[in-house]
Amino acid sequence: MKKRTFAIFLAASLGASILGGCSKGNEAGSPAVSSAPSATAQDQTDAKQEQTAASAKSSASGTSAPDTSVSDTSVSDTSVSDTSVSGAGTSADSPKLPDLTGHTLMIYCGAGMAAPFQEIADAFKDATGCQVNATYANAGQIQSQITTTEEGDMFVAGSGDELKPVESYVEDKKDLVKHIPVLAVQEGNPKNITGLSGLTGDGVSLIMGDVDSTPIGKIAKKAMTDAGIFDQVKIEATTATAPQMSAALAAGEADAAIVWKENCDAEGVEIVDTKDLDPYIKTIPAASLSCASDKDALAAFNQYLDTDTVKEIWVKYGYEIVE
Repeated sequence: MKKRTFAIFLAASLGASILGGCSKGNEAGSPAVSSAPSATAQDQTDAKQEQTAASAKSSASGTSAPDTSVSDTSVSDTSVSDTSVSGAGTSADSPKLPDLTGHTLMIYCGAGMAAPFQEIADAFKDATGCQVNATYANAGQIQSQITTTEEGDMFVAGSGDELKPVESYVEDKKDLVKHIPVLAVQEGNPKNITGLSGLTGDGVSLIMGDVDSTPIGKIAKKAMTDAGIFDQVKIEATTATAPQMSAALAAGEADAAIVWKENCDAEGVEIVDTKDLDPYIKTIPAASLSCASDKDALAAFNQYLDTDTVKEIWVKYGYEIVE
């Protein structure tokens, strides 16, 4: 009976010694999650002395000490994964948007920007539940609607100049992206047009935006006037929007057109590599209107316009982000 009692005591002491060693191994290797205290140096010394005595006694009696070693699997890994700390699913640039279910925004946007802006509007609705009713038209039509109805939350204009006729309704504005005019020709450039001067060549015809109501038409006229060629160019037709010009050019109705870069994605159209129009690059502003009916939804949309999600949409359609 005494031998059995001593063996149990010995086993407990030996287990404590081994567990103490495991604890030290954790400290030297991977960082420990729990802060359980390890055995002291004196405890380990006492345990070794008891183990030595037990071994000698076991040898004398022919009885082996029980195996009290602890397997690796008995110590569970309770480390915390990175996602539980960093906030999984939350982008650094993404603001916390409110639930705007039941809210509606009324936004005016230049027709040439319809494709990217509609994608932005749809993404905002998915994120907040807010309905975005967008009106796409040329600047003159939008300006007239704002001053006549005195309704609307925002005007995304083709340039800052487009805001001047409605500046009394502009409460705040921010620059979004660059609006880049380019010289476009039919695919393959059959008339070998290399710059604005090429528009005066024999048999070359130009289609352009209306010079009174469209920003791109005004830019085209100014660029050709500055180059001293406006009176020498054969203008085949004028249109109300930049997308219509690209479509007409692709259909072979003219040899060239001065349009916005983002509207040259139509099949059958290519851009001439020239810097002649670089001085006429504009910046697209988003103007918050004083007649806005839903200030909370408008504030959230303004915040959303600064996110990487929106910037990536603009870039996908050929715009350059304003730095």
